[in-house]
Amino acid sequence: MLELVTDLAITLGYAAIGIVLMAIGAVLVDVATPGSLRHLIWVDRNTNAAILLASNLVAVGTITVTAIVASNGDFLQGIGSTVGYGLVGLLVMTVAFIVVDMATPGKLGELLVHPERHPAVWITAAVHLAVGAIIAAAIL
Repeated sequence: MLELVTDLAITLGYAAIGIVLMAIGAVLVDVATPGSLRHLIWVDRNTNAAILLASNLVAVGTITVTAIVASNGDFLQGIGSTVGYGLVGLLVMTVAFIVVDMATPGKLGELLVHPERHPAVWITAAVHLAVGAIIAAAIL
């Protein structure tokens, strides 16, 4: 029974870190785009904004899962690597966003929250997912 309680506590610890990392990712996406991301998605039902945020969350989740799996049951190592690699992933996604923005005519953030669908959102989503996969591979 003690082992089950310990495993549940460890699971909650990892879940909390994953949620915090995803929240940081959401804040970074919100900062990179004009207007309130919450309003754009839930009130305006902006598909571009939803795709952008979803790709960020999946990328962070991928990094988090890989860091947990790679910890081989060592909770302290797992917590450290989850936080460290998660923050590195968020940093790299931010830098990648800036690079794509520099290569984009106009402001990328404005294009990504435009009410009409814009193909740039798929490019940016692919960049988020690719960064998540690259960081995950680096962990292994």
